[in-house]
Amino acid sequence: MEPRVHDREAVETGVHDREPAWTGPGDMELAWQDRHRGEPPFMAGSDMAVLRSLVAAAGLGLGVAAVSEPCAEPAGPGEAAAAASMPSWRRLEFLAGRRAARRALRAVGLDCGDIPRVGRLPVFPPGSAASISHSAGIAVAVARAPGRDQPLGCDLELRPLPREAARLVLRADEEGLLAAWSVTELFSAKEAAWKALPGAQGSLRELGAAPCGGGLRIHLRADPAQAVAVRVVRVGTGVFSHVVGRA
Repeated sequence: MEPRVHDREAVETGVHDREPAWTGPGDMELAWQDRHRGEPPFMAGSDMAVLRSLVAAAGLGLGVAAVSEPCAEPAGPGEAAAAASMPSWRRLEFLAGRRAARRALRAVGLDCGDIPRVGRLPVFPPGSAASISHSAGIAVAVARAPGRDQPLGCDLELRPLPREAARLVLRADEEGLLAAWSVTELFSAKEAAWKALPGAQGSLRELGAAPCGGGLRIHLRADPAQAVAVRVVRVGTGVFSHVVGRA
């Protein structure tokens, strides 16, 4: 999730954590674990299988990685260059995201090594594409199968948002959604859609949401014809959302 005015961390705290002093990779991992101590695990194995099936039904591969995995190193010079200037806790998240993306691509039969970036966007080999999200030490990614042309977007939120944050996500004409959807679910759905809608800009309030089957239809307020369908899945105390196609 790239920094924007509606970033998850900014919604919660209004500030970004500053990097402490580190003496080695072990300290980085221990410090990250301390930051998220007491938070629930991502998913049980059986639930993960169900989630993979749901994602596969949309023609997508799912990849998951954790910052706590041992020997987390860049896969090549592009990742190493990108990670070099990051705060140490962010470096762990970044590398976990790259591992998740490679696993998602592998799930649809594509191999991928080094994933560099231009600006803040990952650069995949020709014919490959994936969307990456991070939350509470877990990275997830979805990748489309070869030959498919579909919008890509996913979002993971393992730390629920308070209802008071609704004003940062919704406009008045969407407040009725709160009768059936939590703020976290609506935030996550819009985040996933944001990544899939090329004209998205500003804040999440520039996207409109409406029920669509068992999920949500998310559209650009400036161009309502630009819309995607998003499936929202509850994972433990959190939420995973992914775009399933155009709407």
